[in-house]
Amino acid sequence: MNPLKTIAAIGAALMIMSCSQKAAEEAGASYIGPANLSIPDGKMTPEVLLSLGRLSDPQLSPDGTTILYGVSYTSIVENRSCRNLFVCNVDGSSPVQLTSDGQSISAARWSYDGKTIFFLQGAQLWKAAYSDGKLGKREKLSDVKEGISDYLLSPFQEKVIYVSTVPSHVTSPADSDPALDKAQAYVTEDLMYRHWDHWVTEIPHSYVASLEEGIITKDNSIDILGGPEVKFELPLEPYGGAEQLCWSPDGRFIAYSCKKLSGKEYAFSTNTDIYIFCPETGETKKISSAGGYDTNPVWSPDGQHLAWMSMERDGYEADQIRLAVADFLPYADGEAEGRTLLPFLDEVRYLKGFDNNVESPVWTFDSSTIYFSALYSDGVQGIFRTSVDLSAPELVTPKDAWYDFGSPFGILDDGTLLATWCSMDFPTELVAVKNGELVPITKENEHILSQLTEHKTEKRYVKTVDGKDMLTWVLLPPDFDDSKKYPAIEICLGGPQGTLSQGWSYRWNYRLMCSQGYVVVLPNRRGTTAFGQEWCEQISGDYCGLNIQDYLSAAKMIKAEPYVDKIAACGASYGGFSVYYLAGMHGNVYDCFIAHAGIFDEEYMYYETEELWFPNFDNGGLREYSYKKGQMGPAGDGITFGGMQQAGSPWSNAPKAVRHYTKGSPKVNVAAWHTPILCIHGMMDYRIPYDQGMAAFNAAQLMGVPSKLIVFPQENHWILKPQNALFWHRSYFEWLDLWCK
Repeated sequence: MNPLKTIAAIGAALMIMSCSQKAAEEAGASYIGPANLSIPDGKMTPEVLLSLGRLSDPQLSPDGTTILYGVSYTSIVENRSCRNLFVCNVDGSSPVQLTSDGQSISAARWSYDGKTIFFLQGAQLWKAAYSDGKLGKREKLSDVKEGISDYLLSPFQEKVIYVSTVPSHVTSPADSDPALDKAQAYVTEDLMYRHWDHWVTEIPHSYVASLEEGIITKDNSIDILGGPEVKFELPLEPYGGAEQLCWSPDGRFIAYSCKKLSGKEYAFSTNTDIYIFCPETGETKKISSAGGYDTNPVWSPDGQHLAWMSMERDGYEADQIRLAVADFLPYADGEAEGRTLLPFLDEVRYLKGFDNNVESPVWTFDSSTIYFSALYSDGVQGIFRTSVDLSAPELVTPKDAWYDFGSPFGILDDGTLLATWCSMDFPTELVAVKNGELVPITKENEHILSQLTEHKTEKRYVKTVDGKDMLTWVLLPPDFDDSKKYPAIEICLGGPQGTLSQGWSYRWNYRLMCSQGYVVVLPNRRGTTAFGQEWCEQISGDYCGLNIQDYLSAAKMIKAEPYVDKIAACGASYGGFSVYYLAGMHGNVYDCFIAHAGIFDEEYMYYETEELWFPNFDNGGLREYSYKKGQMGPAGDGITFGGMQQAGSPWSNAPKAVRHYTKGSPKVNVAAWHTPILCIHGMMDYRIPYDQGMAAFNAAQLMGVPSKLIVFPQENHWILKPQNALFWHRSYFEWLDLWCK
């Protein structure tokens, strides 16, 4: 189950360990460079997938001539990846590798004059002079005991915001008795004691420090939230980074997003607001209260506007992400020096007439236009623009382009946009978008991808049981021959909200799947986000309903093709729930199943997951609730506990909750299981704990169903370590081949 995501945050989420742990692991490690593979048969394999370089975090130089970016390379033998820095001209020419370290370098940023590059390494901040494609001597800028995970330079680099940690409310035996330093236990008296893949023994705080007054430590830094006794997160866990904070153009103020709740209130709420902080005075002012997530503030270059991403409803993390803008009153003559917090217009305006989710807003230099990326009804992610008054947005990437684009990281003087792009056929690269034309900038993996045999992708529309058209991608194997028989894989999407677009994945890689001789079917069933909020939201409270029928409709469509023989259903997270549910009611549509990190028992899942707003909304259909003691939400059903309504709980009498727990949990139909099933789970998965996978496997065994269980003790909701990933892929295809070939 996925919380609010942004493009920038997704990359941060792929860090399985804290910065300090990773730094210790990599210290003294050897350099890992690009793979040099020969693929004579043209077949993509898991080994080929893991050999690809992973490009990320492009940064345009202040003079608009050079792009700074990072690439991670993987060593299966060493069971790790390592990231180094590169530069190239804006047209992709003259690429240069700046570093060849054995310890990863991240978050590289230009100085305002382009003569210095700042970066993180070993969980500390560094800088080095840059000239003509070369880095000079490196200078360490920080010595923060807890480490630095991200940072944000002020406009003229005299100050920096950095992210570190403070102790949480979860304690250990040594906190009460220092003599018990060898005892290991977690102690808590409130909720939100786990997050995603770790126990919350520490929480992120953001600090302001000078870059002109010696080595940075917490002793010479300002905690934006006020100090370690404040148990709020800044940035928000588990995905958040420096994109949740923004300096004003004059460097006097900091906008940030924060959910100022803790414990049970935090566990049930998504109410994150935008605040303005003045480092000079310590004052803080809230400027938003939409109800749900308000995140990722971005100041306009003229300082008169602030844009951010906003959800309207509290407790619903898949609500539509709107573009919001607040205007600031300009200073009167002579007022600037004496004024502290900027005044703003009370009315916050939102982008109207756009029924899709806005991601990563970016201002033009003249503050007149905002660019953003969004998934839309063509089943891809494009780049849009709107004016500062939030007029109807315009798509600027080609409408018929089967690619996913990230928001621009640079806008050139001639209007050219610099962005990232990817598809089901290639991982993230850099591209220029000019007058609707697409010009590749980088081709990091061309030496590998050019050796692979091409395949065909089709875009189809499948009729659903209620007569709607469902966009479904179909990938055909290389050298496809419609006179032959092929097995098929139907992908059950996680989320449950998300979209099967033209994205690239290092686990659910559809090009890899079709290269193994499978027809791959990707139905954008109810709950996907690219087709309007009504289509997206229908799934909430109806897990066992129309979206399950959507899967069956797509499976029957592909099985009707003369070239398809057997079919498997595979999915992770909510996709794993879908697999477990289909196993008990599909009849004989599918020939085998694979569920990764799936939900088997919805009732028990509610009791053990960490972010309770998710099951509370989706399992009971609750739209609003109140934290005022004794006051129930407008829905008028469910019960209250500690002043909070829990209409989606297993003990609720709300009709949707009763239906969900009595009829909508996969365990209900386990007696009808008869199809071979593989259950995979990570033991560090605290969103959907691994005993859900064990329970499903145990049930299959007791039903006499051919089944297999794989548990990864060091993995979370994803499988990240290279050798574990390789074993995952091999096991995945071994199971499919056993029952479908």
